[in-house]
Amino acid sequence: MAPCWRQGASLLLMTLWLVHCFSWGQAETVRTSNVLTGPGSRDQAAMSHERVKRGWVWNQFFVVEEYTGTEPLYVGKIHSDSDNGEGMIKYTISGEGAGTIFIIDEITGDIHATQKLDREEKAYYTLRAQARDRYSSAPLEPESEFVIKVQDINDSEPKFLEGPYIGSVAELSPIGTSVMKVAASDADDPTYGSSARVIYSVLDGEKFFTVDRDTGVIRTAVADLDRETQDRYELVVKATDMAGQMGGLSGSTTVTIVITDVNDNAPSFPQKLYQFGVSEGAAVGTPIGRVIATDADMGDNTDMSYLITEGEDGELFKITMDGETQEAVISIKKPLDFETKQFHTVVVEAMNKHVDERFVDLGTFRDKTIVNVSVSDVDEPPVFFPPLGAIMEVQEDARLGALVGTVSARDPDREDVPVRYSIDRSTDQEHIFNIDPVTGAITLGKILDRETAGWHNITVTAVEAGNPAQASQSAVSIRILDVNDNPPELATPYEASICEDAKPGQLIHTISVVDKDEPQSGHRFYFTLAPEASNNRHFTLWDVKDNTAGIRTQRSGFNRQEQNMYLLPILVVDSGPPALSSTGTVTIHVCGCDPDGAIQSCNATAYVISAALSPGALIALLVCMLILIVLVLLILTLKRHRKGQRMSEDEEDMRDNVIKYNDEGGGEQDTQAYDMSALRSLYDFPEAKSADSGADLPCLPQWIQSRVNGGSGSDGGGGGAMADFSLFRGYIRKKVEQADADLSVPPYDSFQTYAFEGSSSPALSLSSIRTLSTTSEQDFSYLSDWGPRFRQLAGYYAPGQPEEEGS
Repeated sequence: MAPCWRQGASLLLMTLWLVHCFSWGQAETVRTSNVLTGPGSRDQAAMSHERVKRGWVWNQFFVVEEYTGTEPLYVGKIHSDSDNGEGMIKYTISGEGAGTIFIIDEITGDIHATQKLDREEKAYYTLRAQARDRYSSAPLEPESEFVIKVQDINDSEPKFLEGPYIGSVAELSPIGTSVMKVAASDADDPTYGSSARVIYSVLDGEKFFTVDRDTGVIRTAVADLDRETQDRYELVVKATDMAGQMGGLSGSTTVTIVITDVNDNAPSFPQKLYQFGVSEGAAVGTPIGRVIATDADMGDNTDMSYLITEGEDGELFKITMDGETQEAVISIKKPLDFETKQFHTVVVEAMNKHVDERFVDLGTFRDKTIVNVSVSDVDEPPVFFPPLGAIMEVQEDARLGALVGTVSARDPDREDVPVRYSIDRSTDQEHIFNIDPVTGAITLGKILDRETAGWHNITVTAVEAGNPAQASQSAVSIRILDVNDNPPELATPYEASICEDAKPGQLIHTISVVDKDEPQSGHRFYFTLAPEASNNRHFTLWDVKDNTAGIRTQRSGFNRQEQNMYLLPILVVDSGPPALSSTGTVTIHVCGCDPDGAIQSCNATAYVISAALSPGALIALLVCMLILIVLVLLILTLKRHRKGQRMSEDEEDMRDNVIKYNDEGGGEQDTQAYDMSALRSLYDFPEAKSADSGADLPCLPQWIQSRVNGGSGSDGGGGGAMADFSLFRGYIRKKVEQADADLSVPPYDSFQTYAFEGSSSPALSLSSIRTLSTTSEQDFSYLSDWGPRFRQLAGYYAPGQPEEEGS
């Protein structure tokens, strides 16, 4: 193709050269004509041509670009009217390319181009011409400017300057849908010929896309573009200049067209049947399996939702969406029961969220699959009926042990398994209710009071008799039904004030009533004056019939100096049944008021309206006073008696009077410091004498006397020993009788200790008492040799001492 192109270019250059030469010949003729009409023949020229003569005469010069000849290319000729052909004028040029690209013959004024020109680089050159005297170089005419234009030839091919191109179009777009626009530029002169006129065509991909030959807009050629089949196409678009004529140049570019997705595909389950298993004891919300539907689309067009359709079993399960995997998670919505149903079938449906209305005729954009769920059996705790808890009612005046209601539960696995009931005491800490462990009957354990608690909520536990680990609980709400057991009462201790100049029928105060009971038909109260106020002539009571009453004056003119306060008893009765009543008192003060009725001052002297009390009331009042007086006297007597008793105890209870002696005696010879007879009579109890005892016994215990008598008599047989103990018992018995008969004896027992060492000891006793009661032959005469301090002790143990003392 290159040789052919070169031959075409050479032919074009020769044609343009001939045209140029022909034009230049005409211009030269004009110049010659002008030259002939130079400055020397201006009059003749004016007569013949009737125009103003110029010193410089030439037209615009043209030169063909891309000249490839070996000789300089003739451009044109400049000539001055003052030039007579004798060679006295020198022509010069200056400006763009003067002397380099363009040269001039100084004598003839011929201009030649010495270099190959390119119009795409520079379209024209501006130069200045000057005619001077050859010898003096003086300018003969003013300098003049002229232009040399580079004449275009088709030497530049179209170029796609913005490529490579990438466009997009939605799949299933109709034929003729605009995709994008491409544009090629041609550096040739658009004003000269057709060198820069470009047309477009598709070289590769014309089956699917077309391009507008004039604008370069690419459009779809088919209507069934499918992204799921092919998601992109690559076209080759060609641009040709010369309007596509022979000899025109061309350029091409690659255009990538991406097919974008539309929601033209419905979801589809890869399986039409799924099998899952779950235990009946699984908690609500437990997932049992996952299913997923696929969608050939992409992006938001794949968003789908799942739901359960068709069948009653759908109420037992629910579906949630896993946002990451787009899976449908099937979980338990309601408790499952193996004994009720062992197999469940649900239909899961998947549907697109974003349906394109343009493609609804392609299908429903949804798909279904079947899910079978098998339930396995487990040992379950008892089930209550009703399962959501029971509500019971009982009258608040029900007796202890009264039946409130009965709860029922059974083992869902086997009907013959017994169930035992109990109350969770954390919900009934006061043990108000009891339950029969076998029958489930709930009874009262305490008296109820609706005003204290109107509802009781307890929890009943049911367990299998053979397996206590299997237990369940149910809430039982017990409502206490009201009975009329509380009388109505005045809402507050009412106090009212009236002016001394109050008029009859004047409303003083309005009272209301409160009642702790709540009858189902509502409250209805009746107001009357109490019987003791039946003779009242000062005030009246007006029942308003809306559970309130008003107090009005019955007369005019009150004198607070005579009586400044009235107590008005009011009887209030409810509607029952049974009807209950109570009496409340309203205090009415008589006050001084100003002319406008504003209260100024009130006194506080109390006055009972009913001054004349009935005889029964007076008797009751006297009886109460008498009882109070008797109680006061009894209290004073008891206090005095207790005080005297405490004084007697303090005087006679010698155990509380501990006397401590810390004195030393004067020794054996000091017989004046202590009364020895008092020590010797330590056991002398005058009250122990009896009428038949004869002479006074020595001041020794009875058992010692018995020992002494026995020793001085016979051998001391067993009969004497027995007499000793009988005397001891008689002595103790008499002392007890005397203590019981004496009222001054303290009210507690007296404990005495008697010590007896026994007999036949190998170690002899050192007791002086023992020595006196035996016939020991020990000689104590050596005590006299110990000095005056032991003389008296020696006298006690001297021979014959007992006989002397006995006499």
